Amino acid sequence: MKRNIVIATVVAATLVGGGTAAAFALGGDDESSADKSSVQLKHDDSRVNDDRDDADDAAEDAADDDRDDAREDAREAQGDKAENAAEAKGAKVDAAEAVAAALKAKSGTAVSVDLDDDNGGLVWDVDVLGKDGRTWHSVQVDPGTGKVLGSHVERDDDGDDAAEDARIAAALKGASVTAGEAAKAAADKGKVTSVDVDDDGARLNVWDVETTSADGTEAHWNVDLKTGKVTADRYDD
Repeated sequence: MKRNIVIATVVAATLVGGGTAAAFALGGDDESSADKSSVQLKHDDSRVNDDRDDADDAAEDAADDDRDDAREDAREAQGDKAENAAEAKGAKVDAAEAVAAALKAKSGTAVSVDLDDDNGGLVWDVDVLGKDGRTWHSVQVDPGTGKVLGSHVERDDDGDDAAEDARIAAALKGASVTAGEAAKAAADKGKVTSVDVDDDGARLNVWDVETTSADGTEAHWNVDLKTGKVTADRYDD
């Protein structure tokens, strides 16, 4: 009887001990899973933070690039304006005078006059359509003295410009305002540096006149071929 009691007691103790061990074992597994989950969350948070930092760095770099580009554009624009102002100031002979000088050398109709930088030096380049209505002369005039430096015939060997030339010639034939008069009409807007018949087929009723202000800012004006009325060019950017 006592032996049975002892056995029962041992078995009970064993069961209790085993249960406790099992409980500890289960508790250990739960703690291990929680630790793993915590580590995974920290890893995910770290990766999100890294991605956010990378995105912030990229945005900052892009903003820096945009600022650098804007500064470079501003420097280039300022340089262009300074160059424009210097060229306009260097032309002692104005556009209308250049046209008059060119027409003395080659009779016909002045189609355009441009102040160009030719091999580091300024020159007025005047295009004159001959009296025959077909021959185009390019006449170079010194912007300092008004002296004709030379001329040559513009040739269209492949005929690509024939149709456009015909349209311009037709428009000028019915014009009441010459290139020189257009230059004078827009002279109060700034130093005239270019006069040309607008080459847009829908706008062959105006002279396109470019002016340069004292600070080098360029602007374009329309001078009506028949009335001489000056208006701002709505296409000017």
